[in-house]
Amino acid sequence: MPITLRAPGAAVLLSLGLPAGSATPPPAALELTPCEIEHPLLHTVVAAECGVLTVAENPHVAGGRQIGLAVARVPAVSRRKEPDPLFVLAGGPGQAASEFYATVAPALARIRRERDIVLVDQRGTGRSNRLGCAEGEELLYRAGQAEIAAATRGCLGDLGARAEVSWYTTSVAVQDLERVRAALGYEHINLYGTSYGTRVAQHYLRRFPERVRAVILDGVVPAPLALGPEVALDAERSLLDILARCAAQPPCRSRFGDPAQAYRSVRAALARRAVPVSVSDPSTGEPRRFDFTAEHLATVLRLASYSAEYAALLPLLLGEAASRADYAPLAAQFLLVERAYAGAVATGMHDSVVCTEDVPFYRVSARERTRLADTFLGTAQLDGLETVCRIWPHGAIDPDFHAPLTSEVPALLLSGGDDPVTPPAFAALAARGFAHGLSVVLEGFGHGALTAPCLDRVMAQFLARASVAGLDVACTRAARPMPFFTSVNGPAP
Repeated sequence: MPITLRAPGAAVLLSLGLPAGSATPPPAALELTPCEIEHPLLHTVVAAECGVLTVAENPHVAGGRQIGLAVARVPAVSRRKEPDPLFVLAGGPGQAASEFYATVAPALARIRRERDIVLVDQRGTGRSNRLGCAEGEELLYRAGQAEIAAATRGCLGDLGARAEVSWYTTSVAVQDLERVRAALGYEHINLYGTSYGTRVAQHYLRRFPERVRAVILDGVVPAPLALGPEVALDAERSLLDILARCAAQPPCRSRFGDPAQAYRSVRAALARRAVPVSVSDPSTGEPRRFDFTAEHLATVLRLASYSAEYAALLPLLLGEAASRADYAPLAAQFLLVERAYAGAVATGMHDSVVCTEDVPFYRVSARERTRLADTFLGTAQLDGLETVCRIWPHGAIDPDFHAPLTSEVPALLLSGGDDPVTPPAFAALAARGFAHGLSVVLEGFGHGALTAPCLDRVMAQFLARASVAGLDVACTRAARPMPFFTSVNGPAP
């Protein structure tokens, strides 16, 4: 759905960057000491070097509030390492780079053989003055507008004593990244960004092109795009593509027929009334009883579509509900996926970004709203975000923030063919601005391709060469997502 940009209303229009080639302030001190980065579920622990870089919250007020940026460096394995590290930029917006890296470290192991990995918890995330709220992003999908407004005011009140939230946007964050680069003494860096992190990577590249050697964008948000209104349409398309893929595979079709019919049946049933369920919590084993609603279904469908592993369960879950009126498997999956994503995003930082960089640029017609309402997500996210952003302060944004980006820096753009948030068309749009770019689509995969088979090798080769010319990506065309589960025991033999 085309989105028309308009003037950003109350947003603070500031040019926070310096022209390319201009002098920069002397680097601040940043001392790193041994530390460990832990997986959120304590699955792995990564040895690193950590420190805190103190920066001004408001870069235009001398002597104002200072905040600490949490910085971690995972040293290269080689003693003769390359001089240009990889900076990893997380998604969300609101996820911390250190927490993201802990979940995907094996996928970056090849790169780490020759290069340092640098993780900066973006201001407002992780250990960088995290702007956390009691209610998470999921409130947008299941709460009324009055409840959303009350939660937003409550969060602002809680954060007000320690943060001026208008300074937690991308335009300010890229200046933080540049200060970290200078403080660590790197002349040039490489960037990997996923989802919202691709926006950060592109804006850093816009502000500091001479510092970037190569960039990897995974789940691409094009610079001109205000992300939001089209998410419901893309999520619907992704779900139908996943179910069509099942119907095209003999074992899956033999077991479920056309699972899109089951999807429509379940959605229609829940639109009429909620279904009482009793299920053991998949994480704790404790009994849970609640009414499973259309909003719970939307959460399962949305979050399961992010990952090919979760998506492999969807025909089975929908089939059980449609054919046997057994909603317990869907309810258990709801508890599982909600817990998997709960707390990953700092809601206050998320709101500072979207209320400055996205929502002020929305212009959705009545016809477009009708199309959105016909999806499983409906208009809930759109309405919820607009309610939040009528309350949340609009922040600092560079005047050229949504201008098309053009760059000579080599770029590898990655997309999952079934991505429900940043479809391959987004990468194709962004790729037009890269004179030396290559867009790779992994069919059947979801949001973020980093952990797909053979991508670690492709990315390492790309960074070693800093060029897409002659880059061998044939293995990505052979990569296959997890097969669909035809029973609780797993895929068909």
